[in-house]
Amino acid sequence: MSYRIGTGIDFHQLVEGRDLWIGGVKIPHYKGSLGHSDADVLLHAICDALLGALALGDIGIHFPNNDPAYKDIDSKKLLTHTHALIQKEGYSVVNVDSTLCLEKPKISPHLPAMCAAISEILQVDLSAVSIKATTTEKMGFAGREEGLMAQATVLLKKQG
Repeated sequence: MSYRIGTGIDFHQLVEGRDLWIGGVKIPHYKGSLGHSDADVLLHAICDALLGALALGDIGIHFPNNDPAYKDIDSKKLLTHTHALIQKEGYSVVNVDSTLCLEKPKISPHLPAMCAAISEILQVDLSAVSIKATTTEKMGFAGREEGLMAQATVLLKKQG
């Protein structure tokens, strides 16, 4: 099989007193994501999509939330490690398509920096990384600004 598709999804609570990291970018906001790592919901969803495409488990298997080694870790390191696993299996990333769901803050000013961070880690052209953002029109946990979620789909290609 020369192509593989994977999907990933992640959720985090939003709380005061934490930094908000999304797509490898620190975003100014009065709330941040709660989690064992830096809780970057987008990078976690992309990690799960990469792992899922090759049936390598999920982010919790590779980076357990009870392991002190991953306490407050920069999720860019998690994505870098996950990408190395994909390469070890002989695959490369063709493209990433993702969606963020949160009420605030507005994400559009930060999209270029997020796409640049992800494309650099995954060694793909900037045009191969898509990030969209939406609200829930004030409905549900995201609409009440209690949390946020991200979903990602990746296409991998076997090398050689």
